[in-house]
Amino acid sequence: MIRWPQESRTLESLPLLTLYLSERCNSRCVTCDYWRTGTKDMSLASVRRLLPSLERLGTQVALLSGGEPLLNPEWQQIAAALRDARLKLWLLTSGLSLAKHAREVARLFDRVTVSLDGTDAATYQAIRGLDAFDKVCEGIRAAAAAGAPVTLRVTLQRANFRQLPEFVRLARHLGAQGVSFLAVDVANPHAFGRKDAIGSDLALRTEDLSPFAALLDALERDCAREFESGFIAESPRRLRHIHRYFSAVSGQGDYPLVRCNAPAFSAVLDAGGRVHPCFFIQGPPQAVAREDLALTLNDLPSLALRERIRSNGAPECRTCVCSIWHTRGPTEVMPPLSREPGHV
Repeated sequence: MIRWPQESRTLESLPLLTLYLSERCNSRCVTCDYWRTGTKDMSLASVRRLLPSLERLGTQVALLSGGEPLLNPEWQQIAAALRDARLKLWLLTSGLSLAKHAREVARLFDRVTVSLDGTDAATYQAIRGLDAFDKVCEGIRAAAAAGAPVTLRVTLQRANFRQLPEFVRLARHLGAQGVSFLAVDVANPHAFGRKDAIGSDLALRTEDLSPFAALLDALERDCAREFESGFIAESPRRLRHIHRYFSAVSGQGDYPLVRCNAPAFSAVLDAGGRVHPCFFIQGPPQAVAREDLALTLNDLPSLALRERIRSNGAPECRTCVCSIWHTRGPTEVMPPLSREPGHV
């Protein structure tokens, strides 16, 4: 079982590595600042230098994210190099250039997850900042038609939560193999390249909680087959976790209990070369990837940070929207299409 190490605090294996191929983004999301400030791209040379280290660490899956990874001019070469090293590849993308690259994406990636935060053009533009709903839908259809296993990721917030059942229908219509849901993060100042605190007005308000609960009840009743098959990645219970999160944001209760062991089996390497324990917690300033990645993962500052997270001492964990708890073996860190961990 993958769990927090009890005796040895060092990471002797790293089944999952997330690579931020670019800090740049072609979306203009209200929840993110990468598009305002991002400048760096990860280089093919830096990835190639890591490959022997990843082999020693037993890395099985590389999750390519950002920013928007398809903006990196070397993304195809990076993906090919990782595939040649026998890693499985997972792409997280805005989908804006997916139609253009559908065939190459289908050829290179074992999984593609597209962020889609509206079921119509107006909602999409209000959240993502661009009039590009039809373009993204075109890309999803093209990638699915080319043979890519595509899933959708929806960040639920005040502007789109009433479209909850329509997202499930839209995923079917576009040829996706599943859909997953995440609450908009309004508590973490470091996520998504933010330079300033995010406005809590993106979260559901007190008057929205009852309608949201009714939508969740209706979804559980009307989409029993989708839950059972895993087409909806989260269980009804997990979706009600999102309701409890928004209740806490609006002052109506405590944040739901977070159970997460992601830093015990994975790490994040950003486009500037810094290593972080997860999406939402920044690594130590000196945690810069060396040719032997294990040396960075197991230096004293990184060990101390993981121990603080393990003992529930990280404030980001208490309000996290995408905790992950893996109990399966290291070759199963890319779950079936119907069971995704929690980020795009």
